[in-house]
Amino acid sequence: MSNVVASAGRARFATAARTLKPRYFSSSIRRQEGENAPKPPKPIDDSTSALDYKRTLRHRPPPLPSMDLPRSRSAEEAVTNILYNTPPPSLQPFKKHVLNCLVQNEPGVLSRVSGILAGRGFNIDSLVVCRTEIRDLSRMCIVLRGQDGVVEQARRQLEDLVPVWAVLDYTDTHCIERELLLAKVSILGPEYVEEQLLGGPTHEPRRHPAPALPTGANPKLEREAALALHFEHSADPESGAHVPPPLTPSQTLRLKSDNLQAIQVLSAQFGGRIVDVSEHSVIVEMCGKTKRVEAFLALLKPFGLLESARTGLMVMPRTPIKHSEETDDSEEGAAVDASLLPPG
Repeated sequence: MSNVVASAGRARFATAARTLKPRYFSSSIRRQEGENAPKPPKPIDDSTSALDYKRTLRHRPPPLPSMDLPRSRSAEEAVTNILYNTPPPSLQPFKKHVLNCLVQNEPGVLSRVSGILAGRGFNIDSLVVCRTEIRDLSRMCIVLRGQDGVVEQARRQLEDLVPVWAVLDYTDTHCIERELLLAKVSILGPEYVEEQLLGGPTHEPRRHPAPALPTGANPKLEREAALALHFEHSADPESGAHVPPPLTPSQTLRLKSDNLQAIQVLSAQFGGRIVDVSEHSVIVEMCGKTKRVEAFLALLKPFGLLESARTGLMVMPRTPIKHSEETDDSEEGAAVDASLLPPG
């Protein structure tokens, strides 16, 4: 009888234990159960999505561009090549190549791409990376110089990376090329550029301080020091160049106005504009092709170029225009007005 009562008591205790919720001694655990902690949005794709995409479109790549045949070698050169196994260098010229990469937007992709190019000895002229209209996709524009065959091998090696979707070569494609330039130009003239660079962020002209005599010096010693300095400068005319007197406020204002107007006219000719005006300098913004940007910089240097920044080259292929054959046929078969024909 006692065994039956004990078993019934144990059964009721087990049922009550299952119905009761566990009690925690820490309040942080209860807080985590009651609240839904914000979580970052799940990525739409990951790095393996690029592998799946390239696996579905797997096809045999076209052959590499043919390399120029080397010149005929002498017997000594042939023996040297056989002994040291040194292939003759290619005779293809080095030219500019523009590569456009579509990569996964995740950390470490840029370092892997630049590492492959650096391992092959390429010096990247410009590199522009930014996220596209798709959250998990970034576009990378790389400008470098090299031979066609070597660049094509590097392009295929980049395309084999896991987070890389595709790599396109826009070298021989009709594209729109643009580059942004920000240049800070002095409005005081090139004579004050060196002094403006000593003025700090405000670019206020500052002359090199003259050596000062100790306080309480004898006026006679000051006159003798000035006489000795004048004597040294008279012996060497180049080192003792005459320092022009400081400009008056009216002359300074007129000088700034003339330079500012000249910079504004030059910027308008190149499609640029002045985006910031300060007391001693202006910042000019200009967008165009690389050669046009370099020409604009060369024309700004005579005014006194303090600093400049360029974004690098960005490209986008043109969309071809489709000519309709019906329009051409109708124009060929249209009737010709006899009055419009020349006499005879």
